[in-house]
Amino acid sequence: MSDKCILLDHGSGGLASQELISSLIVKHLDNPTLRGLEDSAVLDRPAGRIAFTTDSYVVDPIFFPGGDIGMLAVHGTINDLAMRGAQPLCLSLGLILEEGMALDDLERIVISIAACSRESGVPVVTGDTKVVPRGKGDKIFINTSGIGVVADGIDISSKNAREGDVILLSGTMGDHGITIMTRRAGISIQGRLESDTMPLHRLVQRLLDELPGAVRTLRDPTRGGVATTLNEIAANSRLGVELREESLPVRPQVRAACELLGLEPLYLANEGKLLAVVSADQAETALRIMRETTEGAEAAIIGRMVGGKAGRVVINTPLGGMRMVTPLHGEPLPRIC
Repeated sequence: MSDKCILLDHGSGGLASQELISSLIVKHLDNPTLRGLEDSAVLDRPAGRIAFTTDSYVVDPIFFPGGDIGMLAVHGTINDLAMRGAQPLCLSLGLILEEGMALDDLERIVISIAACSRESGVPVVTGDTKVVPRGKGDKIFINTSGIGVVADGIDISSKNAREGDVILLSGTMGDHGITIMTRRAGISIQGRLESDTMPLHRLVQRLLDELPGAVRTLRDPTRGGVATTLNEIAANSRLGVELREESLPVRPQVRAACELLGLEPLYLANEGKLLAVVSADQAETALRIMRETTEGAEAAIIGRMVGGKAGRVVINTPLGGMRMVTPLHGEPLPRIC
């Protein structure tokens, strides 16, 4: 590993590949299952139903305030499992590396992945690396898959929302999306802007443990933001969504950046927030539970599910008006995750 950057030889499957995996990747991600470097991981059979998800990460830049591409990959996959009420068990890690990528940058990302894996208690148990020629990639792309287990009696789905249910958001909107955009554009905004990336499985588990049967729907509003995710919930549940504009939580520096750039926080990506649809009689309890956690300290009740407006999302303004909220059209933030 005397080279300072990724070479095509690192993807050959030969000695250079073995050195890259053993001296850089396994060195930081080491655990008994991964250590064997077999073609697949053999896992104990858990009780309950299996949840399985996969996602790919192509964010640019790969390092940004509050996180990096490796952190997004771990947290994003854990959160996708959690949104179905699953307890995450393990992850796979696929790295597509571009020839010429600095090995120091790769190691920094792998160290970040290892730290997130340890903190969340979800190990990386299998993986793969590939190298593409210079100009055929963009430093690094990551694919992660995750396996989790859903306990008997848990049924979380966007189809389960009912008329009268209350909608909660676990924190402020748009932190990740505006951080990536301003960093990419070299724009400086007064106040600290950083990604909100974090794992949400512990917050979800507490909600499910303390409010059995009250949580209908969980979704993490990533690409397309809160607006697009709520439109999906409305369409799947065949209900409408009514939001209160004054209840939507946005950090002042995010709002200022959005006003400068002509963006709407409702459509910006979030990487550490969840939307929860909860029965009305347990909404205040759910809000209290969220606010007692680090992940949900800034949680808010933002609206409710209504009948007679199937598939529609509207915002009630402080002046008594109402405006429609449609899904995201186009892509104002390319490569945000």
